Amino acid sequence: MAKLTKKRKVANPKVTAGKLYNLDEASALVKETNTTKFDSSIDLHIRLGVDPRKPDQAIRGTVTLPNGTGKTKRVLVLCTPEKEAEAKGAGADHVGLDEYLQKIEAGWTDIDVIIAMPTVMAKLGKIGRILGPRGLMPNPKTGTVTMDIAGAVNEVKGGKIAFRVDKAGIIHSSIGRVSFTASKIKENADELLHAINKLKPSSAKGAYFKSISMASTMSPGIKIDPKVIK
Repeated sequence: MAKLTKKRKVANPKVTAGKLYNLDEASALVKETNTTKFDSSIDLHIRLGVDPRKPDQAIRGTVTLPNGTGKTKRVLVLCTPEKEAEAKGAGADHVGLDEYLQKIEAGWTDIDVIIAMPTVMAKLGKIGRILGPRGLMPNPKTGTVTMDIAGAVNEVKGGKIAFRVDKAGIIHSSIGRVSFTASKIKENADELLHAINKLKPSSAKGAYFKSISMASTMSPGIKIDPKVIK
């Protein structure tokens, strides 16, 4: 069992075992229990009452966080030459096609989001095994396969994130940084939870939100009452 640091020993008692907090309480407490010197990520871990093996219950979607994530997303746009100027003008970090496909095939994945034109998607098949497990494969459902390159880049840079349920029925998502005010953390958390709530499949039985936990990097998890979502 890993040994607790001094800061973690101080932080743990601040979270009451078994208590379910509302979003206002959790958003303030997550700042108090931070144990790192750097600007830690704040994440939500949401266990859903779904069976991800069933296509209609494999929850995935996008949401634009009102206060962004606190992290500048590195965006690669895969497009033909006539769209390169549009991509660069919108602020894409990397723009091109064949040279980047070769770099990715060689192991380069120093990016957060890939946006692609529909006409180039056929070329991505050979690197799907690399992009898929990393959540980097462009998808029309998340707005990353589009002819509106500038619009897609602006959305990602402006705080748009993608989320999806994993094999265990859990969605893990960053909603900001500990440097955010408690009100901004709460607003982002509320936006994500409501977006997930709208995707509840009619075939799902029982409680949709089974458990929700908020935590910053290397800090204790704070359990949130699922009843806060309406």
